[in-house]
Amino acid sequence: MTTTPTTPEPGPAPDPDPAELEPATIMQVGTGFFTAKTLLSAVELGLFTTLGSGAMTGQEIAERLDLRSRAVYDFLDGLLALGLLERDGQGEQALYRNTPETAQFLDAMSPTYIGGILEMANDRLYGFWDNLTEALRTGEPQNEIKQTGRPLFEELYREPDRLDQFMRAMAGIQAGNFHALAETVDFGRYETVCDVGGATGLLSIVLAQHHPHLRCTSFDLPAVEPIATRNIKEAGLDDRVTVASGDFFGEPLPQADVVTMGNILHDWNLDRKVQLVQAAYDALPPGGLFIVIENIIDDERRRNVFGLMMSLNMLIEFGDAFDFTGADLAGWCQDAGFSRLDIVPLTGPASAGIALK
Repeated sequence: MTTTPTTPEPGPAPDPDPAELEPATIMQVGTGFFTAKTLLSAVELGLFTTLGSGAMTGQEIAERLDLRSRAVYDFLDGLLALGLLERDGQGEQALYRNTPETAQFLDAMSPTYIGGILEMANDRLYGFWDNLTEALRTGEPQNEIKQTGRPLFEELYREPDRLDQFMRAMAGIQAGNFHALAETVDFGRYETVCDVGGATGLLSIVLAQHHPHLRCTSFDLPAVEPIATRNIKEAGLDDRVTVASGDFFGEPLPQADVVTMGNILHDWNLDRKVQLVQAAYDALPPGGLFIVIENIIDDERRRNVFGLMMSLNMLIEFGDAFDFTGADLAGWCQDAGFSRLDIVPLTGPASAGIALK
């Protein structure tokens, strides 16, 4: 089975001259929460949405966002230094505006808004990560289960507002990957797709928009069905995209020519991962595809920083869940009966693992 390309292990580097060493990287990483919280607060305040396509002075921004601190200009110029704002001029008359990236991805009015994941990071994950040391020592999750005794999904699914936030967060972080998948993979020979853990129905919508011949099913728990149904109807695709409800551990998956899972496998421990891979195999016909969209870690575990950090986040959220390498996925797919696995890069740190039955 083919997986991510491998490179030879580098030989030992010569010892550096102690006089040439400097601690910049250590300090940058160690105080990284400074910059992270600055961005998260900007999203929470709606700064990028407030600016939109226009420009404002610092005083105008402070009035619009009800900011009374003397540090407003530190906040704005810090975002400028981070490359998250642009500025014309200096002093009180200077005008601040979005960068092309923040205008596209952090203005909530933009169709490509990804701020949902940052909203969730601010509301939930930022505090939970304070307990990473405890998680490493105990292997126990550090999220809502510590306060309520209920697992993450049970807690989220009982509160509609939090469920909606979680669904928007997942859609935002995956939107670019879904479009890249639709544009990269040849779906011409396939007629049906089942997206397992389909959440808002976004992947089914994107695939149906790019490939008019496809009929798609978005499969998730009953609590998610109204959200997916609404989104599919708003996209005008309810004639080709349907919603199915069920428990993917408690019943067979809907049969389809292609089974997809976007950020699903990493939520579970090894036994559950293997169970889901086997369930996908069983739902496919010969020649069918199983597509896994994840922040797949490089086989040498050296380069995909985001994938490795996401695996730590799975520790925080679930305890025994984890992200994985292409080689890991290839082994599970081979054991299930798939004949090959290809790793296809998508956007940023994400890739698609495509297994053939």
